[in-house]
Amino acid sequence: MKSRTVGRFWELYNNLPPDVQRKADKAYRLWRASPSARGLHFRRVSKSEPIYSVRIGRDYRAVGLLEGNTVHWFFIGSHDEYDRVLRGKVMREEGNTYTIPD
Repeated sequence: MKSRTVGRFWELYNNLPPDVQRKADKAYRLWRASPSARGLHFRRVSKSEPIYSVRIGRDYRAVGLLEGNTVHWFFIGSHDEYDRVLRGKVMREEGNTYTIPD
């Protein structure tokens, strides 16, 4: 499986605390080796669209859109922010809108 980042992903990443950035880097390496690795909880979070999330420690998540064999990561942040993104079912940024349907 391939990986790309889109939109403000790196801005969001750069605003994370350094210890969370290290956890995100570790989670990414593990995901690259095996997306189904224990602890990552890589799972689909939308019934109608291929939107997936991955766990970064207990309190952080990354979210991406799976197109073909590539996940386009568009969000990384705290679990509370993740809940707001999913509850709002949309993330808007710089002219892009990522809809997260039920």
